[in-house]
Amino acid sequence: MTNSKIQNSIRNSYQNLQAQLENFVPRRAQNYLVAEIAKTLCGEYHNKNRIIVAEAGTGIGKSLSYLMATIPVAFLSQRKVVISTATVALQEQLINKDLPLFRRITDLNFSFLLAKGRQRYCCAEKLANACGAEGQQVALFETKPKRKDIELLETMHRSLAQGKWDGDRDSWPKSIDDNIWQMIVSDKHSCNNSMPSHRGCPFQKARSELDKADVIIANHSLVMADADLGGGVILSEPENTIYVFDEAHHLPHVARDHSSAAASLKGAATWLERLNQSVTKFAGLADEKRVARFRNELQDSVQQLIPSLTQLASRFDPAHFVDGIYRFEHGDLPEWLASESKELKQLSQKGAQATAKIADLIAERVKDGEIAARLAEPALAELGFYIQRMDNLAQVWLLMAEPPREKGAPLARWLELNSEREGDFTVNVSPLEVGWQLDQQIWSRCLGAVLVSATMRALNSFSFFCRQAGISEKAEDGTRFLALASPFDYQNQAELRVPKMKYEPQAKEFTEYLIEILPNQIKDKQANLVLFSSYWQMNQVADALEAKFIKKGWALQIQGKESRNEILNKHKTLVQCGKTSILFGTGSFSEGLDLPGELLENLIITKIPFGVPTSPVEQAHAEYIEHKGGNPFMQITVPDASKKLIQSVGRLLRKERDSGTVTILDRRLVTKRYGKALLDSLPPFKRVIE
Repeated sequence: MTNSKIQNSIRNSYQNLQAQLENFVPRRAQNYLVAEIAKTLCGEYHNKNRIIVAEAGTGIGKSLSYLMATIPVAFLSQRKVVISTATVALQEQLINKDLPLFRRITDLNFSFLLAKGRQRYCCAEKLANACGAEGQQVALFETKPKRKDIELLETMHRSLAQGKWDGDRDSWPKSIDDNIWQMIVSDKHSCNNSMPSHRGCPFQKARSELDKADVIIANHSLVMADADLGGGVILSEPENTIYVFDEAHHLPHVARDHSSAAASLKGAATWLERLNQSVTKFAGLADEKRVARFRNELQDSVQQLIPSLTQLASRFDPAHFVDGIYRFEHGDLPEWLASESKELKQLSQKGAQATAKIADLIAERVKDGEIAARLAEPALAELGFYIQRMDNLAQVWLLMAEPPREKGAPLARWLELNSEREGDFTVNVSPLEVGWQLDQQIWSRCLGAVLVSATMRALNSFSFFCRQAGISEKAEDGTRFLALASPFDYQNQAELRVPKMKYEPQAKEFTEYLIEILPNQIKDKQANLVLFSSYWQMNQVADALEAKFIKKGWALQIQGKESRNEILNKHKTLVQCGKTSILFGTGSFSEGLDLPGELLENLIITKIPFGVPTSPVEQAHAEYIEHKGGNPFMQITVPDASKKLIQSVGRLLRKERDSGTVTILDRRLVTKRYGKALLDSLPPFKRVIE
């Protein structure tokens, strides 16, 4: 049974919640979710496997539910809670709203902190170097930096030094280009906590408080990074942790991305050449007797890697590439490339180990007071950049050299033409299935896990998610599954329309047809959101209609033209002034966009959001399923589209008094066999099928 102290704590917080919130309406679904999470985590359903997978529709209050259930269980048994999200918006909601509210209504004096990965922070030393002498800059940049890039770095350096910026990428007012960020990002080698000057650096400042927190808010990527390191390195160890994965439907994709690797051939040869020129300089800062072996090993491996990678680039014929990509079917490499991969694996691993060892030896001398930190730190920052690159290169060739697997899905392997460097190729490797890995790293080790999302099921079943996430559906394994309906009165609050259409989306005339009919679907003096499945189609339609909309006095805003915040602020102002506001968006606007009440009354979905079949990983996955006698369209594409469509229609009703119309301009919902299954998985809106 659930511990009585835990029961009392949960009961008290729920009673206090009613007193705290005006117009509080008790929700049976919320009460049930709180109770089921607590029972699962206390081992009532299964003593070892304390996992609950819950789909909780919009309006149930799922974040408050899991806080009310998990924190008392963890806190009263002196364990940790790690809450992991897929988006920054949800992290901000938890930090600024939900956790402070729960702390006011509970009798538990718990603490909470936001954890971010090292890669979200800049390294102060690297930033100083990037603003330094030109030679230093060239070492850090793959290509010669532009003046505006240097000016940006100098502004960031000043802001950090003056305490106006905390070194967190997310808190810089404008987005920072990936190429710039990679030059200054904190990494485990250059950011060395044993050095006095690094103890106050952005990452160390943020991390020093983490061990003391009872509740840690992280994201899926950080949880996977910790899992890859063995668990308990960045976050608390899994055996002492209850995990809450909100927006859990993203977790399998994040896990797959974490297990993937990519590196260019000639690009790698370029930075390896620079490393080769700097080896003597780095080694000169370490103890001569101890460093000699590693200096020789590094020089030896680099001097073999450079010609091998350069020659390898010349062996691929761009004429054999389709849309800039060449995929190895079933993940099988030709014999010569498999042999070459083994050689490159050994050389890159040897080089990575030697580079890291040289950095360690320099850091030791600083720690022992044998060399001044001001001399060592620029070199360690530069070395950190090379260690990152060497580790990545070693990972690519480790995966490329992996022999064919006897069980399970093969690795997806493909080459991509490098658009920035003529005659160069990027080598890509990705696993197809990561469920076994999630089970090994998290599910089989953790104290308990709560996986929640508004869209966990596909086609009214948890099977698709469970296969992706490595969670057993067998009753004897004890995982608890819940599907809780939203409290909305769908029949009276909203209408789902599928109008007559001259063309279906696969017709070449469809985009022109959209341009023709879309103005008639817009509602005057209301808030409109039009969701597209591709940027290309969105921009084609926008270019054709923008002038027409302006003539009517309608305001059109297009995703990507301004920041999301600027678009939403302008949208709110227009709606409050009684104007016609139209938002055009793609995939990321179909999820996590919260426009309650009059901020969205007319939602138009141009087509069923089927995944792009050109992705090499998806192609490889489909090929694998076909090879096993399955149907990839029905097993992957349709379930995935079902989840995305549910997320898309979920933009309309955000609160219990919201109302409006959803129009889907895709007749395949009616004309294709799978259409009925997709429609049946949507909320029970009043339906008008023309």
